[in-house]
Parts: sequence; C-alpha cells; structure tokens
Amino acid sequence: MKKLITIFLIFVVFFSRAQVQAVDFTIAPNPFNEDDSITITFDGATIDESAWGVTDNALYLWSWSYDTNLANQQDCPTNGSWDNSDENNRLTYNATADAYTITFTPTTFYNRTGIGQIGFLIKAKDGSGQKQSQDELVNVGTFLVSLTAPSLTTSIINSGDNISVSATNTGGNADYILKANGVTVNTQNSIASYSYTDTNITENKNYTLEVTLSGETKIKTFSAIIDPVTVSEIMPETYLDGITYDQNDPTKATLVLYSPGKDFVYVAGSFNNWQPDASYAMKRDPSRNSKFWITLTGLTPGQIETYQYWAVDKTPLTNSPALVKTADPYSTLVLSPFDDPYIPANSYPDLPEYPQGQEREVTVLQTGQSDYNWQVTNFTKPKKEDLVIYEVLIRDFNSNRTFQDIIDRIDYFKNLNINAIELMPVMEFEGNESWGYNTAFHMALDKFYGTEAKFKELIDTCHQNGIAVILDLALNHAFGRNPIVRLWMEDADGDGWGDPSPENPYFNQTPKHSYNVGSDFNHSNGFTKTYSKRVVKHWIEDFKIDGIRWDLTKGFTQNCENNEGCTNDYNADRVAVLKEYADYSWSLDPDHYVIFEHLGADWDANNDGQTSRDEETEWANYRIDEGKGIMLWGNLNHQYNELTMGYAGDITEMGHTSRGYTAPRLVGYAESHDEERLMYKNLQYGNSNTDYSVTNLETALSRMSALGAVSLTIPGPKMIWHFGELGMENSIFTCNNGSVNTSDDATNGDCKLDTKPQPQWINSWLSDATRSQIYNDWARINNLKINEPVFEGNYTISSGNLTPRISIFTGDENTPGTTLKNVIIIANFDIVTQTINPNFPYSGTWYDLMDGSIINAATSSLQLKPGEFKIYGNQNSTLSVSNKSQLIDFRLYPNPTSTKFKVNQNIQTLEIYDMTGKLIQQFSGNFLKGSDFNISNLSKNIYLIKIVNDLGDTGISKLVKL
Repeated sequence: MKKLITIFLIFVVFFSRAQVQAVDFTIAPNPFNEDDSITITFDGATIDESAWGVTDNALYLWSWSYDTNLANQQDCPTNGSWDNSDENNRLTYNATADAYTITFTPTTFYNRTGIGQIGFLIKAKDGSGQKQSQDELVNVGTFLVSLTAPSLTTSIINSGDNISVSATNTGGNADYILKANGVTVNTQNSIASYSYTDTNITENKNYTLEVTLSGETKIKTFSAIIDPVTVSEIMPETYLDGITYDQNDPTKATLVLYSPGKDFVYVAGSFNNWQPDASYAMKRDPSRNSKFWITLTGLTPGQIETYQYWAVDKTPLTNSPALVKTADPYSTLVLSPFDDPYIPANSYPDLPEYPQGQEREVTVLQTGQSDYNWQVTNFTKPKKEDLVIYEVLIRDFNSNRTFQDIIDRIDYFKNLNINAIELMPVMEFEGNESWGYNTAFHMALDKFYGTEAKFKELIDTCHQNGIAVILDLALNHAFGRNPIVRLWMEDADGDGWGDPSPENPYFNQTPKHSYNVGSDFNHSNGFTKTYSKRVVKHWIEDFKIDGIRWDLTKGFTQNCENNEGCTNDYNADRVAVLKEYADYSWSLDPDHYVIFEHLGADWDANNDGQTSRDEETEWANYRIDEGKGIMLWGNLNHQYNELTMGYAGDITEMGHTSRGYTAPRLVGYAESHDEERLMYKNLQYGNSNTDYSVTNLETALSRMSALGAVSLTIPGPKMIWHFGELGMENSIFTCNNGSVNTSDDATNGDCKLDTKPQPQWINSWLSDATRSQIYNDWARINNLKINEPVFEGNYTISSGNLTPRISIFTGDENTPGTTLKNVIIIANFDIVTQTINPNFPYSGTWYDLMDGSIINAATSSLQLKPGEFKIYGNQNSTLSVSNKSQLIDFRLYPNPTSTKFKVNQNIQTLEIYDMTGKLIQQFSGNFLKGSDFNISNLSKNIYLIKIVNDLGDTGISKLVKL
C-alpha cells in the first residue's frame, strides 16, 4: 500500500491493530483537468470514527500524485507527518449530510504540473495503528487512456505465445506507439480505439503503450514473462540463502532464494541490463523443493552489481500478484529509491547509485571485497553482574546522526565508566526518520548512519576501550518493504504493497498477541526460526556483536489472538522458542548477552498461578549453572520518578531477588527510550515548598546524582538512557520544532518519534557545573560498581518512602571484614532536610566512597539536605578518589592565547575538545607543570581542555584561542 512507503512507525509497547476501512467517495467534476477546482466528498455513513479514536470529526486527507507516465510519485506538501497530519488537510464535516469534503486545485495542492493521477486516503490525525481508509487512485485529465487488454499487469506465457493489446482513449483521435524493451513494434495514428497482437514471443518483454493527443502523452505499462520451464538440480550444501561468494573465484557468486509456492524465479540485475533471459532463470533443488538457486559467472572482482528476484506464481491467490519483484531477504546492503536521495554524502560516502528505471529496493552484490582489519579479535566481555549499559539512538546522539559520532566521543563513554553500549535498531528501516523498529531488512545496516566498515570501526573502537556493544533487534514484526512480506502478500489495488497473504510461510495474517505493530512473525514454524537464527549469526560472527536485546518478546507466542490477558499470561510456546534462540546465540558465542524486553502487565488468565513474570524467572535462571542466564529489562521509571519529583516511591523491584531470579539478571533502569524523561516530569510536577522547589532547573538537576546512587549500585546489570547523566530535560514527546505534544494530546497526536533537539553539545553541558556534577558522580558510582566485588554481592532495599536505604554485602552482613564487604547507601528525596540513621551493621570506622572521608559507626543520625546522598563502605575503596583541592587549583595560562599555553600541574594526558564535545587534539606523556602545549594549528574558537594529572585526577577548563 502507498502508506507503507511513508509511514513513520509509532512504536509503543501497548499497541492495538485497527482495520483499514473502505470509504465511499465522489469527485466533482469528474473527469477533471489538473487546473480544475475539484471537491472530494466522503460518505460519513461508511466511516467508523470511533474505531480510529476520532473526536470532533477530525479527519484528514493524506494524498500523493504521479506524473502523466504514472511514475515520479510525490507526496502532497501539506500532508504533515503520518502521526501528525497538517491542519491544511483537515476535511470539512457537514453534519446534515453526514459527509466530509475537501476542495482544491491539483496543481496548487500538489505544487506541480503534469499530473496524471492522484492518490489519497483519509485518516485520523495520528495515523498509528492503521487508523485510515484504503488507498484510492483517480486519473487526472479529460484525455484519459484505458488499457483493456491484457487484463493483468504481468502476463505469464509460454515461449512462442502471443499477447493481444487493446486500448481506448477519450478526448478525440490519438496516436499510439507500442514498444517492447524500448523498441517500437507497432504504430497506429489518429484513432480512438487501439488493437494489436504481438506474436511468437520468445523473450521477457516490458511493454509501453504511448498514447498522444494534442501534444499530451500518456503511457500504459505491462509485461510478458515467459515460463522458462525451471531446471531441477541439486545445489551444494554449502550454499546459503542470499549470496554465497566463491572464495576461490571472485568472478562467481551464487544466489539462493527460499520461495515455496513460486513456479519460477528470474534474477534481474545490472549484469544482464535488467532484462533477464532463460539463462538467468533460477534452478530448483529437487531435494529442497522450495530452494531456487543460480550461480552468476563472469563478474568483475570488486565491481558493484545490483539485482532483484522476479518471483512468479502462475496461479496466484485472489488479490495476490502473479509477479513480485523484490530485493534479497538476506541483503546486507540495499539501495532504495525512497530513502537514498536524502542520505547526506558525509553519512555514506560514495553511496552506489540506484539503477534507473527500476522500482523498490535492490540488493548490492560485490565480489572480491576486502575484510575489515579488526584491531581487537579476542574481546573479553564484562561480567553480566557488572554491566552498566548506555542505551543510544544514533539519530538523537548528535546532529550528524552517524556511527562516526559514537567513535568521536568514545572518551565521553569511557570517562562515564560505562562498559556496554546498547544501540537502538541500526538495521535498514523504512524512511530515514525512525527509531528503527520498522525494520525492512534485518541483515542490512541503515545507510543514513554510515557504512558497514564504519560500523565495524565503531565496534572495534568500543572493544579497544573495554566497552561491549549490544544491538536492539526487532524480530517480532516486519513492515511492507520487507521481501518476505512482499513475496506472499495481498495486493488488491496492485500497487506492489500489501499485508501477508494466507500462504505466507513466515507471518500470521492476524496477530497472535495484543501488542502488535506491522506484520506479526510466526515464530512457531521452522521458516521463521531459520531466518531469525541467520540474522543472529550475521551480527555475531560478521560484526562481533556482544549481545542482542530482543524487542517485544511478548509477541513470540501463537496463542493469544485479540487476548491481552493471554498475552500477559504464561505461554509455554513463547518460553520454548526464546530459549531456543538463546541456545543458538550461545552456540555461536558462549558469553553472548541475551536480553529480553518482556514488559507489560502480568495476568493469570488461566487461573493456574503462573503469569509472564514466571516466564522471566524461568529465563533468568536458564542455564545459570553454566554462567549464562537470560537478562530481562526491568522498568522502574515511575517509581524512581516519584522519588526525583519529591514523592514517596518503592524501588525494591530494582533488585533481582524480588522477582525470583537466582542470579542478578535484571537490567534495571529508571529511564529508557520508551519512558518519559525524569527531569521533564521533575520540572513539570515536582514537589515544592517556600524554600525549595523541584520545579526549579538547578534544584531538579541537583537531585539526579542521588538517583544514580540508589539505582546503579544495586547488584546486577543496569541501564542509562542517553544524556540522563547530564540531566536531559527534553520530554520524550518533544517535536522537531521544540514544542511538546504529549500522548494525551488527542487533537495533535504525540511527537514521541520526532528527532530531538541536542543542547548537550551546543550548550557544552559538560562544562556546566551542575550538569557535569551528575556526570562525574555517576562516573564514580559506575567505577565502584564495576571494579569493587562487593557490588556483585547480596543486598537489601528499604524503600517506599522518601529516604531509601540500600545495604550491599558479601558473606555475613553483620560480620566485620578487612576488605570492602559492606556498603550502605542512603539518600534524601524529600524537599526538606531529614535526619537519617545509616544503621551501620557493626561498629568501627566507615568510609564515604565518593570522597574518602570517614565516619564512626556510632553515629546514629545524619543530616541530609534535599537531594543529598551518601555511599559508605566498611573499608575505603581501592579506587582513587579525586583530590578536589588540586582540581580547584587547576589553571591554564595564558588564557586567551594565540599559539601555546601552559598548565599549572604535572599531567599525564591533555585532550582538546571543541564545544560540541568532539576530540580535536591529544597530548600523551609525563608533562611537568609549566610545559608548553602548541595550538597554533587550531582555528580561532573556544575549546574545552581536559587534563589527567599524575595522581590520576581529572579536570576540565575552557580555553580561548585567538
């Protein structure tokens, strides 16, 4: 469907699937020319507004247009975005007639001339969940051409058959030219009714019928595909679905397509000028009847080629196409006519050109490629218990939106002491503006972020710095551009897009769970399992990915069609298939991180005492005696936000034992990509009194260090959503223009998926004292968590009020030790000073692990100001604590300067960053205080200078270069 080209996925876990409605309409006048004023009227009796959640009759036209050749499609400039239609396209409602209307002149409305056809549908302002009517197409002009034969866009014939062509036109006598593969085969002039038979056809032909009247030409296209009589031949077992490159001969490559139900398949590509003959018909393996394969020869090593499969079903189901042209499902690089024109050259240098004259995605094939030279080949992953994961959306991390941005700021992650980065989906998705969950090709990278080599460099750079890389993978669903959707689809309007047909071997026609988006994969069958495992293998073996976060795992059941209770109940089929995927991942990489997003409610619909929470426990404890166990996302956003706003919150479920896990496998978090920013709600709804208000920015920021203290320290893997460590306050519903539209804004829809502003670099938040305090405190806490063994121990959490207390310990909690074996964390989230008893478990000296100061266990009460926290240990940490007096004395001179400057301390390293945080220059070695640092090569600007002194302490200061 047309909407699948432009739809901007709104991904919310609790997502319902509505039905596309057929709506009656009329156009007056009809026929009409492009410069006529027309009125489209929609019959309100055929519209179920309530099903779309529409109030106040707020319906909108979503429209597009084609040129006179019915090509060169363009969206209406005033469409708006799919999830937020423009008010210019709102329909007018006439209550008396129960009808909706819109009036416009096509040339003005579409801002173009030479319009041959318009397309449209009506929708709710927020079009998520398929809240729209079906697509409609209407021809433009009083000169119209109707192709009466052949009746099908693609005719499947035998070699030597004939094709009869007939057409009529309105508006007077016209001239007709019939071409096949670009060569004229027949001409008839000054007629209004055309008829011709092309005889003895022995090759595939793409026909164009050009009809010209008074200087205006309209073109009808159709094709004849010859049944090549497929050859049966067993293929070698080493050939894989997709491309298998010949390791000994770079002029060869073998293509394999699993395509049950298809009668024959051609390969069309740049190597045959997109005109395949019988020599490019794929063979069928008789031992695996649905495997088609072909070995291409004569390829030029290193030369980029492109191709598609032309898959044919001679007896298709009703509403399904006989011919589907599609890219390879196992593509690792695809070219798109929809997205590629908008990819900047700096994102993907030397992007191959999309082949002219083709349609939809094509696969790139290139023999003789050189391998990436990995610098780290034996990366040792951090222990699961020690993980501090930093979740990143490449698009919103930096305005450049590329893999290079992560590489350039590797020190930002390293200095924060995180040891894993989790990337939201980077696989080829539909459009260029997305979170990535509308994946189209699961084994290809989205080119808007960069090249395959650059992504490998990102992973390699992370590994060089001790940071693991985890990929977010959406295998619950796929969308309309995905080849295994399109190969078996229902396409009643013949536009080449559609939903899975009954014979699709991979997808359910009706979702089998309550939270579906797109088309629902059926993970109970071997076809989907083979595909999923191949995707997993690709990212682990070809990219050295350390872990996968499986998105929306509640969708991996086949039991719960339209049943939310069942979806949130225990489902044995879901447990089994996800264990199978975990086992497969571990067979490739024994230390692979397997993480499930298994969020949502927990219901006992069967009244058997089990819920989906029991599934989590079963997975967390799975193969735990081997050091494995599946990690589960744990959402504590609401509970922690209550604390940061100044209200009582219970955070006990941040710990794994509260969920029945035998080992720490809970990826607990206070923020993620799918939750509202804590700081936004602090500023909107924070508690206040006359002397202290959480709604004040500086005050709200000052409470975020305490958040890290009572969340990141709890044993087990933990996660940070990017820029929480700098107190990011932009709402998750911030729009492209900086305004905020929340999910409760029914009129305008939300802006959840919009690209977010990025003040963190522009405004140099790292040099802001209040924000950098959060960053530095969290860095210290992360360092403690990762490097002090006690944080892998046992714990208790006292919570439910404004002064949570966490006790972390190894061995007997109440027995003194000579090593760091006990940690007590206390915090005050109230808006007034509180007297708090740390309740040290035994007597003696206790140490503040943040600054090294000491306290006697006899101290039974501490005064903690609002937002203040303490982390005490029975012994001091073996990790160095910053010498604050030296940092206060840190100075650059002269400042400003034009050529060089000095530092008033002995230092080991000095790094120069621009004001966006990008590393510009680095000096390493043992430099005595007063040493010169030459910057004559730098342009005039303000820079950030970061030093590490000979005690390992760090400092940051601004420098003005004249």
